Amino acid sequence: MQITYETVAAPGRPHNEDHVIGGPTWVAILDGATAAHGVDSGCIHDVPWLVARLAAALAHGLVTQPAVSLPDILAEAIKMTMAVHADTCDLANPDSPSSTVAVLRQRDETVDYLVLCDSPIALQRADGTLTVVDDDRTDHLPSGRPYSRELVRSLRNHSDGFWVASTNPQAAYEALTGSVPLATVTGALLLTDGVTRLVEAYGHSWEQLVATAAADGSGQLIAQVREAEVEYGPPYPAAKAHDDATAVWVDW
Repeated sequence: MQITYETVAAPGRPHNEDHVIGGPTWVAILDGATAAHGVDSGCIHDVPWLVARLAAALAHGLVTQPAVSLPDILAEAIKMTMAVHADTCDLANPDSPSSTVAVLRQRDETVDYLVLCDSPIALQRADGTLTVVDDDRTDHLPSGRPYSRELVRSLRNHSDGFWVASTNPQAAYEALTGSVPLATVTGALLLTDGVTRLVEAYGHSWEQLVATAAADGSGQLIAQVREAEVEYGPPYPAAKAHDDATAVWVDW
């Protein structure tokens, strides 16, 4: 299992709210949700703080509990992260910092995956097809984009809305999960939504993204995103002109 990646902050931003962690048989990406200007999150910490602590807790579980299910590992990581700031922050605040999570793990002759919110995984299959695991619930909220703050707040970590890693461990069990035989997979691509806008808004196919990552490396995908953002502008009204971008390519 060979893992290569690139992660960069959006142009003009001092901090990258994406995060990558990995080991010999696993890799995970996280994408922190940028807080809207003026919103009181109830937390004294910023999004990069939350993402870094959650990533560390997730890595701990993946290293020390290789046989435990990915939802159980993520749920425990959320609990551990909550415990770190329970005494200083209002964890009941619905605007508390949050993050997407995508995990890929090789376990003997099996590949496990978990996708929570909009950081998808594309599995390149041995028969030449692709399996895209995409938790697109944020694309199907009522009223259509751009979503109001009130709508997002009311539907975050709600059965009628979408789920993210924040202050509710139950979110881990709402992720898209599965396992496939290792022999049926030749590669995998993990992306944050700063890169998936190539597919969602700029006319690329998943097949093109996987082929580019395999041939030219993850960094080429990010270069293509930046070029498209300049040429075509934001992917939808009220969207950020640029976003943090992370691409991970896994090869077997």
